Amino acid sequence: MRALRNIIGLAALVAASAAGAEPAPASLNAQLSGDITHVHDPVIIREGDTYYVFSTGGKYIVSRSSKDLKHWTAGDTLLKELPAWATRAVPGAGDLWAPDISFVNGEYRLYYSVSTFGSNRSAIGLATSPTLNPKAANYGWTDRGLVVQSVPESDFNAIDPNLVVDAEGKQWLALGSFWTGLKLFALDPATGKPAPGTKPLSIARRPAPAGGPAPVEAPFIIPHGGWYYLLASYDYCCKGVNSTYYTVVARSRSVTGPYLGKDGSAMMQGGGSIFLRADLQEQQRFRGPGHAGAFTDRDGTTYVVYHAYDRENNGVPTMRIAPIRWGADGWPVAQN
Repeated sequence: MRALRNIIGLAALVAASAAGAEPAPASLNAQLSGDITHVHDPVIIREGDTYYVFSTGGKYIVSRSSKDLKHWTAGDTLLKELPAWATRAVPGAGDLWAPDISFVNGEYRLYYSVSTFGSNRSAIGLATSPTLNPKAANYGWTDRGLVVQSVPESDFNAIDPNLVVDAEGKQWLALGSFWTGLKLFALDPATGKPAPGTKPLSIARRPAPAGGPAPVEAPFIIPHGGWYYLLASYDYCCKGVNSTYYTVVARSRSVTGPYLGKDGSAMMQGGGSIFLRADLQEQQRFRGPGHAGAFTDRDGTTYVVYHAYDRENNGVPTMRIAPIRWGADGWPVAQN
């Protein structure tokens, strides 16, 4: 019987080979190597022939670079110290968090967060550089100061920034976590900051249940095909393999919303459709995937970068990158 099974198996293999069948290529995530650990809140961009990821993960925003999106090398920190305005605005802050990177108006704009854990006394700052290449003669980050600030009396938290340019060329800054959810500020394109007196627009919130808060944070808006797709992370990060973080997506014809999931559920009511979630229970390796950022490469492929906690490596937060496939229904699918 064993011999018969072996003959059948060999015949099937020969038939598959004759038909030209090949094993499915490994996912991009399966090919990542190099310096990909101790990464929180990543964002990704390309300049020239080099990809860059910036993230929380040390002092003052850390960098990584790659030529092929697969092997990553650690770089320097982007800012060498907390700006003086930041220590005044957020007493007790000792680090910079959750960067966002864009190329607009001929310069790279790095938005970053200043806060202390669990507080909404927070601020978002801005730094600019003409290039991302540390070896270039004109490389260097200039801090442009405070962009948005929240205080204990605010109903929002000025953290987790994301710059989006709409179809009319207007610039907006999405931000927020906990409290009353995610907000959107109109920006002056010349400064990258809101005009004095600008009021935030609400784009997502999760009504709190009786048992406590329902966290929502880390907005990222992707324009695609006449829609704006809002990514947001639900539940809790930063608990290693016990993190319950996951990422949802919703879309709107207007950058200001309303954002609805596939089933019509409203982001202003804690809705949306699941975009990134932990591996299936039989695998249970990468837990709590979230704080996603995205960029569209020259060939039109959009990639999403995020962090997850590796159960096979003591729960270390690890960088993950996946190309997005746009379904026939217009919705994005991360090809993990």
